[in-house]
Amino acid sequence: MNRVEIMGVPIDAVDMPKAVDQAVAFFQQENLQVIYTPNTEIVMAAQQDPILLDAIKAANLVIPDGIGLIYASKILNKGLKERVTGVDLMGEVLSYCNQHGKSIYILGGKPGIAEVACKNIQIKFPEICISGFNDGYFQENETAAVIEKINQSNVDILFVGLGAPKQEKWIFQYRDKLKAKIAMGVGGGVDIWAGTVKRAPEVYQKLGLEWFYRLLKEPWRYKRMMSLPKFMIKVLFSKK
Repeated sequence: MNRVEIMGVPIDAVDMPKAVDQAVAFFQQENLQVIYTPNTEIVMAAQQDPILLDAIKAANLVIPDGIGLIYASKILNKGLKERVTGVDLMGEVLSYCNQHGKSIYILGGKPGIAEVACKNIQIKFPEICISGFNDGYFQENETAAVIEKINQSNVDILFVGLGAPKQEKWIFQYRDKLKAKIAMGVGGGVDIWAGTVKRAPEVYQKLGLEWFYRLLKEPWRYKRMMSLPKFMIKVLFSKK
C-alpha cells in the first residue's frame, strides 16, 4: 500500500476495493491487525495527542474516512483517490464474514445497543457467526474482564465502537492482549447498525456532505464541525 501523510498523520491511499482486499488478507495473519478510519477531526486531534498519533502510525490499515482528507490530498498532491468510509468498509467486511464463516464481536454503544446491532447484522447476513457483544460503558477496572470475554469467544474480527479517539487509543493500549485476527475502530457504526442513528441520504454521501447533513440534524455539534474549516486552513498554510 502507498501510505501518505496528511498533516503528519499517515493515511493509506486506497479505494474501497483495495481496502476490502487488504482487510480480507488480514484474516490470514497470525498477529492482530488493526484498522482505523480517521476523518479530519481525528487528524486535527492527533496534532495535539501524541498517543493518538502513535496509535494511528501503528495501525495496519488507515482509510481516508473524511472528505476533507481528499480535498487536502488534492491541494498537497498526496494521491488519495477517494473517500473510504468506515461504515461502508464495515459492511463489506461483514459481507465477507457472512460468505466465509468468519465470526464477529461488537464492543461499544450504550447498554443494549451492541446486542440490537448484532441482531440486525444477523438478519442481513444470516450465515455470519456472532461470537458476542458488549456495551462500551465499562469502567477501567472492568477492562480485563471485557478482554477476557472477547478472547474466550475466539472471534475473528472485533468491531470497536467506543467513539474516536477513545477507540483508537483503547485498541492501541490493549493490542497485545486481544486475541483476534482484526480489530477495527468503527465509531458510530454500531449505532447505525442498531438503527439508533441514520446515515445521511445517498445524495449527501456522494457529494461528501454527510457532515453537513449531521449538522442540519444536530446543530449542537457545530463546535465539532468547526474542525473541517480549521483543518483546511492549516492545509492551505502548510502548502505555502
